[in-house]
Amino acid sequence: MEQPVTVGRATRSSGEGPEALEALVGGSLTARVTLDEHGIVTGWNAGAERLLGYSAGQLTGRRAADLLAEPIPVRGGLPTLAGLPRWNGDVALRHRDGRKLTVRILAHHRPPGAAAPAWLIVSAPTGRQPPAGLDESLVSWSFAQSPCCAQAIYDTRLRLRRANADMERSTALTEEEMRGLRVSEIVDDDAGLRAERAMARVLRTGEPEYEENHLRAPGESHEHAWSVFMSALRDHEGTIRGVCLSAHDMTEQFWARKRLQLIAEAGRRIGSTLDVTRTAQELADVTVPALADFVGVDLLAALDDVPEPPARAVPADGPLLLRRAALRSVTPGAPESVVAAGAVDSYPAGSMPFESLRTGRPTLHRVSDPAFTAWLARDPARAARVRAFGIHSVLAVPLVARGTTLGVAFLARHRNQETFQHDDLVLAGELAARAAVSIDNARRYTRERTTAVTLQRSLLPRRLPRQAAVEVASRYLPAGGHAGVGGDWFDVIPLSGARVALVVGDVVGHGLVASATMGRLRTAVRTLADIDLPCDELLTHLDDLVARLNTEEESEDERRAPGSTETSGDVGATCLYAVYDPVTRRCCLAGAGHPVPAVVSPEGTVDLVDLPAAPPLGVGGLPYEATEVVLPEGSLLVLYTNGLIGTPDRDLDTGLHRLREALARPAASLDALCDTVLADLLPRRPADDVALLVARTRALDARQVATWAVPADPSAVAQTRKDVVAQLERWGLPDAVFVTELVVSELVTNAIRHAEPPVQLRLIHDTTLICEVSDGGSTAPHLRRARTYDEGGRGLLLVAQLTERWGTRQSATGKTIWAEQNLSLA
Repeated sequence: MEQPVTVGRATRSSGEGPEALEALVGGSLTARVTLDEHGIVTGWNAGAERLLGYSAGQLTGRRAADLLAEPIPVRGGLPTLAGLPRWNGDVALRHRDGRKLTVRILAHHRPPGAAAPAWLIVSAPTGRQPPAGLDESLVSWSFAQSPCCAQAIYDTRLRLRRANADMERSTALTEEEMRGLRVSEIVDDDAGLRAERAMARVLRTGEPEYEENHLRAPGESHEHAWSVFMSALRDHEGTIRGVCLSAHDMTEQFWARKRLQLIAEAGRRIGSTLDVTRTAQELADVTVPALADFVGVDLLAALDDVPEPPARAVPADGPLLLRRAALRSVTPGAPESVVAAGAVDSYPAGSMPFESLRTGRPTLHRVSDPAFTAWLARDPARAARVRAFGIHSVLAVPLVARGTTLGVAFLARHRNQETFQHDDLVLAGELAARAAVSIDNARRYTRERTTAVTLQRSLLPRRLPRQAAVEVASRYLPAGGHAGVGGDWFDVIPLSGARVALVVGDVVGHGLVASATMGRLRTAVRTLADIDLPCDELLTHLDDLVARLNTEEESEDERRAPGSTETSGDVGATCLYAVYDPVTRRCCLAGAGHPVPAVVSPEGTVDLVDLPAAPPLGVGGLPYEATEVVLPEGSLLVLYTNGLIGTPDRDLDTGLHRLREALARPAASLDALCDTVLADLLPRRPADDVALLVARTRALDARQVATWAVPADPSAVAQTRKDVVAQLERWGLPDAVFVTELVVSELVTNAIRHAEPPVQLRLIHDTTLICEVSDGGSTAPHLRRARTYDEGGRGLLLVAQLTERWGTRQSATGKTIWAEQNLSLA
């Protein structure tokens, strides 16, 4: 007869040993045999000897197949079982005395290479029956005392008949108090009604049902999550006699899943932009109401407008200044907050935020904690808010990233009656750590972007230079997305002969490197434009410069330490260079991989200039070609960078179409037109830099230009001076006669003596007076200092001293020397 087993405190440790366990289970009651892969007996216990009469010495080393009275009912016999992990069934065996025994066995096949024998064969003891009714009693006890789930049995009218101890604890009612009641009467909640409807479906269909419920047991402060299974109970004929409801308390798993979901949600939502305030607000939005009823995110005021945080971000003895970067509450308007968004508050030593940042660890307090009450005693305004809203527990979590202390997140609960627990503190710390990295990224990005914008704006023209050829308006917008400030630029460069150069360019890449490269290219363009190179030649020289910059960057990368991943990358850029002459109204244009300009006629027609295709700067190997167009007075020449027409959700063709539509609309001024174009084509935060330059052409009247062909004879200089004086008198410029006569005499004399015919003199009267002498020679004059007794060499020196500026430019037929006077000083 089986005896009840009592495990006392004194015998528990000894009962866990192998010998005690063997004695408890009666290992010899089971027949156990082990075989190797060839079916040879390697083990034979006392139970096997009692079953078949053979001793271990008699069977060890023999074939197990010799014990078979009949073949095993498996095709091919025992060797075919080698591929099975397990086999069970009835086997006919021969007893030592010759009797045939039918034995039910279970055979386990161990994996190859295991240290244990290949086969373990067991057979349950026979002839030993438990006491009558023990099985039924065990079933009844297991139902009533099951510690793994709450169980209840309902009849076909869905009235409770039985409930185990866990069900009694979960409902705070005894089985007797619940007997005969419906689920919806025991649990006065929507969850009870849903469970009852599911049980009705079980009675109707016989199929099991599953529900997830969230209930707060009477007397408990928090909800439990229940996984509820409902299944039919059938008699021997299969007739449904009732329903069994099993509810597993999944609260810990539920909240663990909720925490993981919240962390995943934080990873998706926090850091969506590189904006410090937006990132702080995303932390607050994710946390409320999932974790807290109120959240305030405060950043160190010491971080304002400084490139790097101070070495001691938290003063040793206070006070600590924090700026409220974001807040969120379950109450509209966040009335719990003492500090408004953007305001700075002071926290003394001993306050909760101060201590959390000083130690670098998150802290949890109930409002009754001495440290918290001591802080509130010194802050009446905050104490009043705590009392007014019934705040009962708070968390302070430091925001630290890459060793840098950034601020603290303050979390409070008042509507949620469940106080913060250690798990909440851990979760808040995980969320704060993720947010801190994103805030630090945003802070670093903002710092670099501010530096790049400052650098770029310092390199762009602060005001456009005075010139008479065109009326100009411009716009520059730095990128507003993750990419950062790029290398877009524009420029307006006055040239000789009242002409003007218009430039727009775009350096590949973003950040400080792109801005610095833009500055170098803009300086190079100005230098090349100053020597009056033709459009195509200027781009060729600029292409050579970019190629040299790439070579320098490659050499710098090779000099870096081995294993360094920092590289500067290739330098690349696009550029469009245009020169407009108001005398001839001709415009020369050349592009290097840049979007083509648009021309708006005085009548409002918009066309794109057909420029030859050309590679970007730095590619090399292909020539650049110039195109010349005639622009009527009042035409608009529109130059822009790729960021204006190309966006992530729009292709270039669509962008060009929208640009033409915007330019076709009348505008009150060029500035208004620029604003209209940007508003129509760009999102609120453009993903790339945008440079826009709009120029309205002017034309000089024929009466403002005088031209003479000068014979290649020194005697012609006198007549030329007379012609110039007469022209100045017709223009009403008597004060300019002396200087102009001297300049003309010097330049024309030099051309006749040292150059080749034909010689031509041209005067241009605009806001300045320009004197140009052209000849067929290619040798440019040089300014030099004459010695005391030299008879010549002082002419150009006088010209340089008497005029505002002077210079020379080459052409296909020779050169031109020019000098410009400021008429306001004449």
